[in-house]
Amino acid sequence: MSNAISKIVAVLLAVALLFIYPAAEAYRKQDDVSRIIVYNAVTQFVDAVRNKGYLSPVMYQDFVNEMAASGNEIEIQMEHLHKQYTPVYTDASDPNTFQHEIDVSYAGYYTADIMSVLFPDNETPKDRDIRKYKMNAGDFFKVTIRNQNRTPGTIMMDFVTGSDSGDAPAMAYRYGGMVLNEDY
Repeated sequence: MSNAISKIVAVLLAVALLFIYPAAEAYRKQDDVSRIIVYNAVTQFVDAVRNKGYLSPVMYQDFVNEMAASGNEIEIQMEHLHKQYTPVYTDASDPNTFQHEIDVSYAGYYTADIMSVLFPDNETPKDRDIRKYKMNAGDFFKVTIRNQNRTPGTIMMDFVTGSDSGDAPAMAYRYGGMVLNEDY
């Protein structure tokens, strides 16, 4: 009787080692390739925007298409911090009391603001200058992405390990920096 049970356990172990574990590793490697695709796309997109000083609808669509090549549903968030200079006065009502100091602050513009310029409600052609989201040198531009779906590698590893990773994103990147140029 115990000989039959040990044979059944051996067959189940063999099946796990021959089929399930290699499949889990293949899905994990697929996730790694997706991460590389997403990381490269994010860095190239942000660097292009920072070097040009603007974002066009064509640039954004190309970026979204590269994100789709990863095979995952990805949420894209953009942030533009516009540098503002405000002179400092002793008395705000009297402009003659300038203190020879300038206060530097940043006004934040986010995905909804940027998308309203790139894709307005009217039928303006994509190549028009009015549809470019322009930034100034010294501003900051940042993109944050994260996947919205559970990747095949995450699902398979949860199955193999018997755990539940929940909704934790397998891919989450934040990349950005200072706008270097105004090429518009």
